[in-house]
Amino acid sequence: MVAIKKQGVLITKSKLVFECDGVLNPAVYAEGETVHLFYRAVCTNNYSVLGYCRMHGPSEVEWRSDIPVLFPQFEYESHGVEDPRIVKIDDLFYLTYTAYDGVNALGCLAISSDLKHFEKKGIIVPQIAYTEFMHLAQTKGLLNEKYVRYNSHDVLPENNGKKFWVWDKNVVFFPRKINGQFCFLHRIKPDIQLVSVDSLDDLTPEYWQHYLLHFENQIVLSPKYDHEISYLGGGCPPIETSLGWLLIYHAVHDTVNGYVYSACAALIDLENPLIEIARLPYPLFKPELVWELKGEVNNVCFPTGTVLEGDTLYIYYGAADDQIAYASLSITALLDELMLYKVEHGK
Repeated sequence: MVAIKKQGVLITKSKLVFECDGVLNPAVYAEGETVHLFYRAVCTNNYSVLGYCRMHGPSEVEWRSDIPVLFPQFEYESHGVEDPRIVKIDDLFYLTYTAYDGVNALGCLAISSDLKHFEKKGIIVPQIAYTEFMHLAQTKGLLNEKYVRYNSHDVLPENNGKKFWVWDKNVVFFPRKINGQFCFLHRIKPDIQLVSVDSLDDLTPEYWQHYLLHFENQIVLSPKYDHEISYLGGGCPPIETSLGWLLIYHAVHDTVNGYVYSACAALIDLENPLIEIARLPYPLFKPELVWELKGEVNNVCFPTGTVLEGDTLYIYYGAADDQIAYASLSITALLDELMLYKVEHGK
């Protein structure tokens, strides 16, 4: 197994109103010695905005903003902006987050050229009712029964005057184009799916209808092992290595004490991310320490960002939906371990 060093809690909630109930799940981007953290900040009634802090190196907090840097402005995010991830593609930063309107949780995008001013591009995942989703996605055969369990919303058409859409969260961009296309992971429970488009303007209702007609061909990872048996979701932006894209994702399994969220690792193909190369059959790390076991939501390690410094990979994660913690490991050791569990195709 890979040796993991849990470095401890990095950021805790403050007395500021916008983050008085918790800080968690940071988007992370490193520029030389400077590391930028855009994190989910929670205030009363579980209302979320994005806070910001600047660090020197992977662990020294240099400056922390006393106001949110991204907050709800539109109806589709009226109850919160949550769980950001960030990458830089060419000259633009792509910050994805989950918008919550009190009924629906959907993946959104904001772009920036300077990490100070962000232009919101809106929802970039399908806005589709459960019945239409199932009609399209099951044209070639029945889906895993968990799609019904997690997405039906008891087949209600609306709530409080708002239409129910299939929840689509954990949008995570790859940090470069692949074969000239923008690629991102997203998650309709229980699997992780892939989108590849020439332009983000291609993400039209017609595109999504065609996408869902071939939905079974879009799945990157499905639950396989006990620790991920309930469902999977995107975690940190993929890391390009000589062996493939390294995915640090989250996995969930239901226990008598509730859901347990763990950080996990897999490798997928550099040119075709739908091809799984290898996957650890056990969690990379899981809730074990007090700040991971007890919090707003117990038993949670939710990875959302990384910094690579030499051979050391730092993984930042939400701990029990209450604090931001980080862990470190040797990326070489992790890749070596993954290659012991290569996926055999064609059998």
